[in-house]
Amino acid sequence: MTTADGVLDLVERWATAEQQNDAGLLGGLLADDFVGVGPFGFVLTREQWLARFGNGLVNRSFAIEDPQVRDYGTAAVVVAALAQEMSWQGDDNSGRYRITLVTARSPERWLLASVHIGPLQIPPGRPASASA
Repeated sequence: MTTADGVLDLVERWATAEQQNDAGLLGGLLADDFVGVGPFGFVLTREQWLARFGNGLVNRSFAIEDPQVRDYGTAAVVVAALAQEMSWQGDDNSGRYRITLVTARSPERWLLASVHIGPLQIPPGRPASASA
């Protein structure tokens, strides 16, 4: 299995855990010192990221699109688009986002070390098709 294959498998399992709102499954994929940055700039520890489902986050759909893997040996970076249908404490926050994932190879497997989710906006003066 190549680095890209292993990392993409991790990304797929992560997206499945997110879509299923499964903190238990998700916990097995995150590094102990994981840090997550949300689309509005908030920063969450591993424990806070896992607690989102119990605090009002509900994912209805969570799809990673066009993932591009950059291999750095014991680390890899994935840049992709995220199409997410979700609500936070009852308010719809669905949208498309740009996402950067940092993965790290442990002796046994790949783990997710960091997630950064940012807005995917159309640049001023550009047609809508230029956003993805």
